[in-house]
Amino acid sequence: MTASPAPAAAALTARAQEVSSRIVDDILKLVRQETSSYDLPGLATGLDLLRELTVERLGRPDHEHRYPGGECGDTLTLTYAGTGTGADAGGGHVLLVGHYDTVWPTGTLAGWEQLMPSDDGRDRLSGPGIFDMKTGLAQGIWALKLARESGAPLPTVTFLFNGDEEIGSLSSRPVIEEVAQKADVTLVLEPTAHGAVKTSRKGTGIFQVTATGVEAHAGLAPQDGASAITALSEFVVAAAKVAAPDRGTTINTGLFRGGSAINVVAGQATAGVDIRVSSEAEQARVDEELDAIKVSDPRVRIDIDHAWNRPPMTLNAASAPLLALAREVAREQGRDSLPDTAVGGASDANFVAALGLPVLCGMGAVGDGAHAQGEFIYPDTVPTQTGLVAGVLGRLAKPLRG
Repeated sequence: MTASPAPAAAALTARAQEVSSRIVDDILKLVRQETSSYDLPGLATGLDLLRELTVERLGRPDHEHRYPGGECGDTLTLTYAGTGTGADAGGGHVLLVGHYDTVWPTGTLAGWEQLMPSDDGRDRLSGPGIFDMKTGLAQGIWALKLARESGAPLPTVTFLFNGDEEIGSLSSRPVIEEVAQKADVTLVLEPTAHGAVKTSRKGTGIFQVTATGVEAHAGLAPQDGASAITALSEFVVAAAKVAAPDRGTTINTGLFRGGSAINVVAGQATAGVDIRVSSEAEQARVDEELDAIKVSDPRVRIDIDHAWNRPPMTLNAASAPLLALAREVAREQGRDSLPDTAVGGASDANFVAALGLPVLCGMGAVGDGAHAQGEFIYPDTVPTQTGLVAGVLGRLAKPLRG
């Protein structure tokens, strides 16, 4: 591993402490613009705000491109040329990835308490998307700002902001994969796991299961009908038994719809099934066992859309030197350690890791409650996390070598 002269991480963190109130202000600006994954106008406004904030803090980028998302939020890349030196005379290239969409429906912000009571003596800030992951977005922008102000050589940095991560990165995945292959390393600004970076994530499947039965009058001729709802209920119960938590495999049916009227034997029903696996072997097993499920009424047809969304992520050989570098920076900050962990959730880091490229995830907020009412951050950790990312950028003026 090679490293360019870099500003001391402790100095960067101290500077982040001096401007922490401004960073928090930017976090709250982003939170106050609601960006539900399903609200295209809100997403467009949110991305415009995010771009304006980036340009305000860093100036106009050397290159930018907005990729239309269609039925999803757009993806935006902003590239700032580096000052480092390397094999190609252009120095290193770091990709910072963050999504601006949230799971929260538009209107959730009204009545949401921003300052939360604390049971541990620490202030907490709350808001829809503050933890997952608008704090990470603001911290990433400020990390580059502080690293640039230090005067040290820096890599080229590309920000990639996508508006569909919470619904599977359906539009942005090819952009992420393309841009990641042009960068030396990728840092994903998702929230930490209680301060730990995330080096292993489960793969995810978003399956749509459709049952097609036979409609009939529920009172006059129920025997002529074949209930899609009954059959799909049988399928859902059987599918839950395919889960193997001891192997890291979970199966959750989160959506169930069907029928046309209360007095009609249902002719169709659908279920949305969330599947998490920790290995490709488990992915294959789940596919096979779900396909083998039989329902009691042979007149009902079951169709399964095996939509595997993200591959499992592990700490690959390319990412190990990046983790070691981040730990060096954390030690310079005065931290005792920078732990890494495996988590059940997936992120856009899964795509990058599957390509065999160096990536670290969970470089963002410290807090808790992702996807839960009352998600929060600890604002006293904002300087440390911002300084960590700034310090890593300062070490990557030359391409990382393992």
